[in-house]
This record gives sequence, structure tokens and C-alpha cells, in this order.
Amino acid sequence: MPDQEDFIERAAPFRAELIAHCYRMLGSVHDAEDLVQETYLRGWRGYPAFEERAALRTWLYRIATTACLRALEGRARRVLPAGLGDASRDAEADLEASDAHHEWLEPIPDTLTPETALAARTSVRLAVMTALQELPARQRAALILRDVVQFSAAEVAELLEITPAAVNSALQRARARLAEVDPDEESLAEPDDAARRALLDRYCSAFENADMAALTELLQADVRLEMPPLPMWFTGRDTVMRFLAARAFTSAGDVVMTPTAANGQPAVAEYRRGAEGVLRAHSIHVLTGGAAGITAITVFLDPGLFGRFGLPPTR
Repeated sequence: MPDQEDFIERAAPFRAELIAHCYRMLGSVHDAEDLVQETYLRGWRGYPAFEERAALRTWLYRIATTACLRALEGRARRVLPAGLGDASRDAEADLEASDAHHEWLEPIPDTLTPETALAARTSVRLAVMTALQELPARQRAALILRDVVQFSAAEVAELLEITPAAVNSALQRARARLAEVDPDEESLAEPDDAARRALLDRYCSAFENADMAALTELLQADVRLEMPPLPMWFTGRDTVMRFLAARAFTSAGDVVMTPTAANGQPAVAEYRRGAEGVLRAHSIHVLTGGAAGITAITVFLDPGLFGRFGLPPTR
């Protein structure tokens, strides 16, 4: 009979990929970490009865996926502002948060998504994550387990306790739905590593030096700006720059930008100088790059995210 100490040693290597799996299902790193903790507790308790008819990894995915499906029952999908309605045309719009309650999609540090397979890495891109949240929970699970985790249809069927035919039907519906809302290949294209570093450096420099002209040069004409938890969003280089000039740019030296990475994309942690002169955590910017520059800027206005990225609250 397997013992529980053996479980701790054997299960430990799967923790990171299970967090990534639960994040794809839930759209929240915090919730994903909680459910992986629950998964390991359930696994530890049930391990003495584990008969190894399936691989330990598959068994853990079964526990984690079941926990995710249970957590998603009756819960609204997580969104970004562009999923709520049309873009704002007013760059001077009121920035007060809406009275409506929204569950926002959260960013995930690249350190928590260590997978090397292309399908796994691209599946946490913000555009793909937004599209995944459009799917019904069980279709989402079938798609992720088959196309990202790369279990066989038979393994997915056993894990979800449905027939292989039901798996294939769910996959067809999920793939068709994802094709309607999922970005095309061109929009998923990223600069190579050198170009990515150069883009980040120029973006950071533009904010730190309050250089609007330099930032304008980096943006594609159809760039999109979102800033959860604020519900409004903007599109078009001119509108985005008018908003940033009026609301976001400060004096040179009052902002420090620290490069990082999130959702398989270049990202920046922004520190702003307060009245007392201390640079404090402000927001995480996740950038989507295209062939002609930045196509989307998603600014997560939550200083609480910095700890997750291994960054201090002050500089």
C-alpha cells in the first residue's frame, strides 16, 4: 500500500503545471493556488487507496479538474474590460469604477508557467485566456486537457467520467467556439527575444522620461488599452495617447519601470513616487506585440500583484 510520505515526494514535481492548469480553468492565480493546495490535500488523504491504475500525474489532474469544475458552478466568467462592451470614445472619461461587480481575469507570472511546449506557453496569453473563459466549463476542461495537457481522448474521457464520443463532441464545440473569439495567428505573433527586450526597454524609457512621442512610436494604429478594475477601455493610438497624456504620464523621474514577464508576454511593473518621495508599487503592464508595434496594453491596477511577481512593494 502506498504511504503518504511517498506521495509528498512523488507529487511535488507536478505542482507548477497543476497551478497553470487550474489558472487556465479559472482565470485567477489566487484561486488556482488554493485549488492546487486542495488537490494535494485530497491526494495525500486518498493516496493509501491509490491503486495506480492510472499514472499519478493523471490522477492529480482528475482531482484538480474536478475541484475546478466544482468551483466554477454558478460563478460568472472572468473578463477584461473589452469583454463588457464598446470602447470609450472619451479620453477624459470618469475613472471611477463601475458599481457593477466583475470578476477580472488576473495575470500570471511566467515563473508559474514553466511549460516548454508551444501549446502550453501560448495557452496562457491574455487573448487566449479571455477566449477560454467564453467556453462552458466542461468544454473548457476537455479542450485544455486534450490540446494543452495533451492527454489522449480516452484519458480525458476517463478523467471527466464521460465517453470518448462525448469528449470528441465537446472538443468540436469548444474548438468551433474558440475559433469565433480566439485571436488569429498574426495577433499571437511576438517579436523575437532581442526585439522583445528592445521593445520593453523603449517602453520603460518612455514612461520613466515622460516621453509621449517615444511611446507613440511604439504603438500600432489600432492599439487597445485596458485597465482592470476600471471598466472602460480605449482603442486607437490617438485616443489611447490622449488618455495617457491626461491621466497616466507624470513628471520625468516620478516613475520607475521594472521589466518582468506575464502570460508568456513582455510585462512591466510600474512604481510611482508618492508625495513622501517613496516609489510605491502601482500596476503591472502586460504588453501584446505585433509586427508593427504594441497592439495591446493591459494595465492591472493592483499593487497586491507585486508579491506574486517576486517584487517588493517599494523601491
